[in-house]
Amino acid sequence: MNKKLQVFVSSTYTDLIEERQAAVQAVLEAGHIPAGMELFKAGNLSQLETIKKWINDSDVYMLILGGRYGSIESISGKSYTQLEYEYALSQNIPVFSVILTDSFLLHKTSLLGKMVYEQENPHLYDEFKNHVMSKIIKFVDDEKDIKISIFATIQEFINDYQLDGWIRGDYDYEDLKTQFSNLQARYNSLSKTCNKQRSIINKINALVNMV
Repeated sequence: MNKKLQVFVSSTYTDLIEERQAAVQAVLEAGHIPAGMELFKAGNLSQLETIKKWINDSDVYMLILGGRYGSIESISGKSYTQLEYEYALSQNIPVFSVILTDSFLLHKTSLLGKMVYEQENPHLYDEFKNHVMSKIIKFVDDEKDIKISIFATIQEFINDYQLDGWIRGDYDYEDLKTQFSNLQARYNSLSKTCNKQRSIINKINALVNMV
């Protein structure tokens, strides 16, 4: 069955444009469906509610964590990126993160300047990063590493989780029905054999008890 997974890609926005594009491209090249940050930029509660709906419809949540914490939602005091991440965890959606190494961030600093690092809330960034590092993560040195990590992790999730995914509307369900019928017939045959063997064993036990 050719099942496509929907992968929600999350990150801070302006500092990780190229990395996010690399992630989206990797998801597509792996034959799956990317969703998330390119559709809308997190920044207010109404958008957050929309994002939650997209996360609910996704099979996997992926975070790209650079050196910034991101815009803060006033009520919770947490960044929108952290709120997305915690929401995915609360919904039991498989979550994995790629974290940019120090060398990767230094390279980006030479291109983008200090905006690569969190300036206003470094303590909140550190707390969030520590939380992220307690889950499934991969450190990446460049965009190529991001793609490799995505390929590997998606396959791991396919093997380890029963993910719903998306199936084409014209999928040949008749073939699936045939496979199911064959399995059901095989199960029925094995059940009859087991019942016969159980009956024989019971008779033998009865004879033994009479001796």
